[in-house]
Amino acid sequence: MTGEADGAAIERLIGLMARLPGLGPRSARRAVLAMVRRRAVLLDPLSEALAEVAATVRECATCGNISTAETCAICRNPARATGEICVVENVADLWAMERGGLFRGRYHVLGGVLSALDGTGPEALRIPDLVRRAGEEGTREVILALNATVDGQTTAHYIADQLEPLGIRLTSLAQGVPVGGELDYLDDGTIGAALLARKTL
Repeated sequence: MTGEADGAAIERLIGLMARLPGLGPRSARRAVLAMVRRRAVLLDPLSEALAEVAATVRECATCGNISTAETCAICRNPARATGEICVVENVADLWAMERGGLFRGRYHVLGGVLSALDGTGPEALRIPDLVRRAGEEGTREVILALNATVDGQTTAHYIADQLEPLGIRLTSLAQGVPVGGELDYLDDGTIGAALLARKTL
């Protein structure tokens, strides 16, 4: 605690920081103290960056990536119109795939996976958009780079069923991705090996 009634703003900032993934109350408090002590080099630039992101960032209308334009840089890049779409659960997974630098096609962010427990059905995900894109963009291959969890694999099978009438080649990441593993926590080499050794569904 700050110990002062006028420290409410700092306590609010600590509370908000503590909600971030990987930060608890103690680490949030340390981060806020560091920012306050080094206001000119940490707090002020962070405040400006947060305001800019809040004002400009949106979802890419095509793939669901985050961007400051209506269409993200990957979707705008003509060199990435390879006829391959890599399907991922969320933007963090897209970034994980991009870190390896091996995939040169385009992406499709589902925004989650099917989950009976959480009540997430197909209508809550961007699966219909994927089917439409695959048909309209002349897609040759859809790579299902979903996490190796029960919900991830259930989602992959559902997508495969939806895309089957289009006759598109369907593949999934292969060796190197452990059962229950999440892409965002894997190293670049593991993701690269799984991408190169992908298998046909």
